[in-house]
Amino acid sequence: MQLPFELTIGWRYTRAGRATRRNGFISFISGVSMLGIALGVAALIIVLSVMNGFQKEVRDRMLGVVSHIEVYAADGQALPNVATTLAQAKENPQVIGAAPFIAAQALIARGEDMKGAIVRGIDPALEPEVSDFAAGAQQQALNQLVPGEFGVVLGGELARSLGVRVGDKVTLVAPSGQVTPAGVVPRLKQMNVVGTFDSGHYEYDSALVLVHWEDAARIFRLEGPSGVRLKLKDLHQAREVADQLARSLSGDLVLRDWTRQNRSWFAAVQVEKRMMFIILTLIVAVAAFNLVSTLVMTVTDKRADIAILRTLGASPGSIMGIFVVQGAMVGVIGTLAGLLLGLGVAFNIDVIVPALEQALGASFLPKDIYLISRMPSEPQQSDILPITVISLLMAFVATLYPSWRASRVNPAEALRYE
Repeated sequence: MQLPFELTIGWRYTRAGRATRRNGFISFISGVSMLGIALGVAALIIVLSVMNGFQKEVRDRMLGVVSHIEVYAADGQALPNVATTLAQAKENPQVIGAAPFIAAQALIARGEDMKGAIVRGIDPALEPEVSDFAAGAQQQALNQLVPGEFGVVLGGELARSLGVRVGDKVTLVAPSGQVTPAGVVPRLKQMNVVGTFDSGHYEYDSALVLVHWEDAARIFRLEGPSGVRLKLKDLHQAREVADQLARSLSGDLVLRDWTRQNRSWFAAVQVEKRMMFIILTLIVAVAAFNLVSTLVMTVTDKRADIAILRTLGASPGSIMGIFVVQGAMVGVIGTLAGLLLGLGVAFNIDVIVPALEQALGASFLPKDIYLISRMPSEPQQSDILPITVISLLMAFVATLYPSWRASRVNPAEALRYE
């Protein structure tokens, strides 16, 4: 099948010029435009893939500690009927785990060192149903929480900051004190460190303290668990399931899903992702602008060729099509090269970044700042497809004005001095 002459000539103009000195500079500018588009597309794919991976990694580690849905009593006190709430919650087909808990804040002290802590009273037998970190080796530490013995399991970072090990004693200071003739005295309880855990999320490893819920109830003067934690089959359905449970659970209860608990963090990540997309798209826009200058110079250089084609019967639309093809070819090749480069780096970033860190002797992701210590990456089709389409559209739009200029060339004027 014979290709249209516009496509053939446009492709010839795209790859020509390197062998001749006169067109060498135009070919160089065309290559720079192609390289700019490729680098812009690759940078967009890599950055958005890393941000997707970062969000997923932090979310998964966060949800390994926090629950998908939490159920509280409306007055903030102990649930009136924990067994009924657990049974009714498990009737929902999306709920695959449920466990009672007590949530409070306190101070943990050892000697002169004192740290703020989030105290969570748990049922060691049911906790693995709702917490991923509680399974496996961590389960052995939780099994040491026996009611009445006032044992405590500390986050690994918290234990290291206090300098305690398994078998040491720490003092838990409850916020509400006891009223005595001498005034209000804070309630202190000496606890035995029976284990530590590492969830992989620095925020919780440095602040979370686990005790048996019966011991927590005695320390904080509660009649029972203050809430129920639920785990779902699909964490993305948390808001819908919470609305369903709000209608099906009996009693005056308050439900809060993980999207509402961490709304500000996820909203900030989405805003940052959109801003990075806009900023990095400017790289592609600059390359497209270079493409305009390339085609303008090409049109000026090919005025005699355009005039000859016009005298042979080529229409202005055909002339315009030739240069649209040339610019589109640069955009397509640059976009495909950037796509391959971006995906290659995104899928192998777990190898590339450690090699760079080792070569430079630096750590790009200190886990006390970024919550995770390795560079994650998750390329998503919902990001890659818009990037590809926008890049191709910019390249196509950049060809319109130079191509229109080419179609307006007057053959008589162009051939006057030839």
